Amino acid sequence: MTATAYPPSYYAATAHEAPERPPLDGDVSCDVCVIGAGYTGLSTALHLAKKGRRVVVIEAERVGWGASGRNGGQLHSGQRRDQETLEAWFGEARAHALFELAEEAKRTVKSLIATHAIDCDWRDGLIHAVHKKSWLHSANAEVEHLMARYGYEGTSFLDAEALTRAIGTDVYHGGWRDGTAGHLHPLNYALGLARACEEAGVRICEGTRATAIESDGGGHRRVVTPTGAIASPDVVIAANGYLEGLERDVDAHVMPIRNYVLATEPLGHRASRLIPFREAVADSRFVVHYWRISSDGRMIFGGGETYGRTEPKDLKGFVRAHMLKVYPDLADVAIDYAWGGTLAVTMNRMPYFRRLRPGVYTASGYSGHGVAIATFAGKLLAEAIEGDTSRFDLMASIPAKTFPGGRWLRHPTLVLAMSWFALRDRLG
Repeated sequence: MTATAYPPSYYAATAHEAPERPPLDGDVSCDVCVIGAGYTGLSTALHLAKKGRRVVVIEAERVGWGASGRNGGQLHSGQRRDQETLEAWFGEARAHALFELAEEAKRTVKSLIATHAIDCDWRDGLIHAVHKKSWLHSANAEVEHLMARYGYEGTSFLDAEALTRAIGTDVYHGGWRDGTAGHLHPLNYALGLARACEEAGVRICEGTRATAIESDGGGHRRVVTPTGAIASPDVVIAANGYLEGLERDVDAHVMPIRNYVLATEPLGHRASRLIPFREAVADSRFVVHYWRISSDGRMIFGGGETYGRTEPKDLKGFVRAHMLKVYPDLADVAIDYAWGGTLAVTMNRMPYFRRLRPGVYTASGYSGHGVAIATFAGKLLAEAIEGDTSRFDLMASIPAKTFPGGRWLRHPTLVLAMSWFALRDRLG
């Protein structure tokens, strides 16, 4: 089996040259086998290799082929859920600890980019735009809470007029700027992590799908693939929305959904008029609209989700309709690229970290917050495998509900729930 080509996207078209890594050929052994070469798997491998571990990463397709190479490229602050929600769920002490982990996640991404000279168009700055006037007070209170109770710096409030100047549209009611967040080229970031892994001694096998994880009950595990098996004391499942039935426990807690993005033609001088300081932007909808200007002056806009395996027939038109709600003046602009990808969500929108059984670990379900948290998950997984489970256990202690309906009905149940929230967005 050979690895497939990357799905068409702006990111694939502008990716740095990368070697096509051969699939596994025969049986091998290592200290840790990682399943999945996205941010979680690559970060896990890199952090373990720096500790001297022999690591083999297997990937069913190509490095960064899934959500890691197709996402909006936005690096956010904090966890996926706001701190007041986490305080209500877990108490202040635990909420503070989760916030500190999330902030270290952000720093970890920036550190990896700098340490390994990853050329991925990193740029500081992210703006949050509030789409309902009635939500503005609570949004501002949330930021004030972060500053007062968490000592969070780097944010500034934007009233409606200031926000319009910052993002070139007047359809929002206010928001705030986060100078410590930012954005990047997601596929080039993944490719950079893979290069760093191989420089540290990691073996990456593309076109190699895991079909089973076997255990003899005595501390030995064996990851089975169509072209060989990997014997390893520890296994990390880092397949996120592409698990394909490999692990029932993760399947029950983590649901794949599809999200869509477009890239316009280069906008020339119009790009600077839209977002003069080139921050990324994300709004307050449940089904989030998110966008930014690329390094070559294109609008990269994400909007719309589907919950099956098929994507809209007119993908460009599907995402363009969302973009024109925010920027009607871009109606005359050509859409050069449009693509979809599978990400994974959980019931509570917090990531799913677990030690499934002795020697088998997983982290996934980042619910749209994966650039930071998926990368940091690899660091925590490596720590746990090395014997320090404290920070991994903090993330793993977050309660997780299974999706209702069992194997056959959980998907239509999710569709009903997500459709309701999408309707609420439209009614707002």
